[in-house]
Amino acid sequence: MAEMPLIESPDTKRKDRLPPGQRLVSKLPVLHEGRAPELAFEQWTLRLFGLVDRERTLTHGEFLELPRARLHADLHCVTGWSRLDNRFEGVPGRELKPLIAIAEQARAVMVHCAGGYTANLLLEDFFAEDVMFALIMNGEPVPAAHGHPVRLIAPRLYLWKSAKWVNGIEFMDQDRPGFWESRGYHLRGDPWQEERYSGR
Repeated sequence: MAEMPLIESPDTKRKDRLPPGQRLVSKLPVLHEGRAPELAFEQWTLRLFGLVDRERTLTHGEFLELPRARLHADLHCVTGWSRLDNRFEGVPGRELKPLIAIAEQARAVMVHCAGGYTANLLLEDFFAEDVMFALIMNGEPVPAAHGHPVRLIAPRLYLWKSAKWVNGIEFMDQDRPGFWESRGYHLRGDPWQEERYSGR
């Protein structure tokens, strides 16, 4: 079996890898709204809907048949901590493109998750080369507290965009606020621009 390709997030190649206002931590903190759901991967599905030619729902078996890769990425939380050199394995976000025909007017996605959490990303951010649906985190299956069975990793944005317990991707004709964005967080969330809260 061929070795999975390695994706290096561009931010890992910066001379100074710590965005403004951030401090380094050695362990990955656990932060989320509400209680972590206990989800069985065998019952998990991923719904692709919105501005697509036809809605599609992938079973866990179909998802595991998609091409996989490894990812080396830094993570930056809006609360002020960063953890460098994280390792993930999973399905790159770009692997969804061949499965559906996305309408030309699509400009953004809303990531839907168990428990009703949502996070919005611009289409170009969602399909960036280093965005991944992670199954493995730092050598172990993604634990429940960090998003088991599948967590989105979008390392070029603040970590609230790397939504946990993902179960749906909605393609939209305009960017609109998700859970935290509707509560005052920045619509995009670029850590290098300190896009922490709306109005910045």
